[in-house]
Amino acid sequence: MREEARTERQAQIERAAYRLLRERGYGGTSMLAIAREARASNETLYRWYGDKNGLFKTMVEANARETREALQRAIEAGDDPLECLENVAPVLLSMLLGERAIALNRAAAADESGELGAAIAAGGRNAVAPLVEELLRRACEAGSLTALSPSTAAEQFLGLLIGDLQIRRVIGVLPEPEADFVEARVFTAMTAFKSLCGSSRID
Repeated sequence: MREEARTERQAQIERAAYRLLRERGYGGTSMLAIAREARASNETLYRWYGDKNGLFKTMVEANARETREALQRAIEAGDDPLECLENVAPVLLSMLLGERAIALNRAAAADESGELGAAIAAGGRNAVAPLVEELLRRACEAGSLTALSPSTAAEQFLGLLIGDLQIRRVIGVLPEPEADFVEARVFTAMTAFKSLCGSSRID
C-alpha cells in the first residue's frame, strides 16, 4: 500500500475509533468493533497498531503532534523564548481543550485498567512538557525569568494556562472554546507568569 493511501486509511480507522470511544468508552471499544466501523480488516489493525492500547496511543500522539512540532520549531529557531512560548500557547491550549482530547480524557476517566490514561500521559503531557521546559530554560539563561528551575517554571506556566479548564470540559460544563477565549486566556496566563517569575519583560 502506498504511503498516502495508508495515511488516509489510518485516518479513517482513527475517526472510527473516536466515534466508538464516544459511544462506548474505552472498555467497550474493541479492535474488532473499530475494524467493522472503519470497514477494515481486524488483521490490518493488529498489524499496524499491535493492539488496542497501541492504536489509542497512536491517536494520542497524533492529537498532540501539531503542538510538539510547533514547540520543536520554536526551540530550533532560537528566537526569544518567551515570545515563542506565547505564540505556541494557543496551539497547546486549543489541542488540550479540543473534542479529540476531551473524548480521550473522558474515556480514560472511566477506564479502570488505567491503560488509556497512561497512553495520554506518555503521548501528551509527558511529551510536550519537556519542550515547554526547554524554552523556559533558555529564558532563565537569558535572564528573562527568575525561577527556581525550568521545570518549576514549566509547571507554573502550564498551571496558569490550563487551570481547571480541561476538567470542566471533561465534565461537560464548558463548551469547546472559541479563538477569542483562547487568545484572552493565553494573554492572562503569560502576563501572570511573567509577573510571578520576576520577568522585567511584561508587555
